[in-house]
Amino acid sequence: MLLTYKGIVIKTINYSETSVIVKVFTDLSGLQTFMIKGARTSKSKNKISLLQQLSIIELVAYNKNTSTGIKLVKELKALYNYQSLPYDIYKSSIAMFINELIYKTIKDEERNEILFSFLFQSLIYLDSSAEKYFNFHLIFMLQYAKISGFSPSANYDAEHTYFNLNEGVFQSQPPLDAEFISPTYSKILHKLQNSDFENMSEISIDSETRRYLIEKLLLFYRLHINGFTEINSLKVLHEILS
Repeated sequence: MLLTYKGIVIKTINYSETSVIVKVFTDLSGLQTFMIKGARTSKSKNKISLLQQLSIIELVAYNKNTSTGIKLVKELKALYNYQSLPYDIYKSSIAMFINELIYKTIKDEERNEILFSFLFQSLIYLDSSAEKYFNFHLIFMLQYAKISGFSPSANYDAEHTYFNLNEGVFQSQPPLDAEFISPTYSKILHKLQNSDFENMSEISIDSETRRYLIEKLLLFYRLHINGFTEINSLKVLHEILS
């Protein structure tokens, strides 16, 4: 039986002289692994171009159980063609960071329509943004954490101004035995929590503050996701956005 998937390319691996293995986060069944035969031949250059990181594609694949769990693709086409993301160094560095974050956190082979829709719409929004998108990855991380079930608490107020990274809550005093964010930065974190991509430019953050917050949010991820490892693309992101 054939199934049609909408998907976001997470990782592509050369399999043979002509074929590739592709990790794709799909609308129907979460993270899936596909084989695309002949993708690396001279006649199929268009297929490889469709399999770049975070490409939004449509696949028709055989829904046949195999010992490896790899599905064979019959048809492949673009579902959305990026207009600026691959060519804008700032957007592409953010996309590289997001792709690695997704790769190191998404493990489920289960349908998650909310998460798929969020990723789909987020990437299109980044691609279409004309300016002032340098806070995009911060808001992405907060919204992604919320969908994944470990979002920072929304209890920030005039008394609760220290964010406890271990517990995920704002509190009135700095914790003695936990990582935390001080009041100055917690206030900005709270603003980001209550923002979305459409109004992200309204929050003014300098590059050093942005650097600090992203490193603290990655620590927050590390404290709440087992096996979450270092994001290698972070250094590039810092250099480009500094």
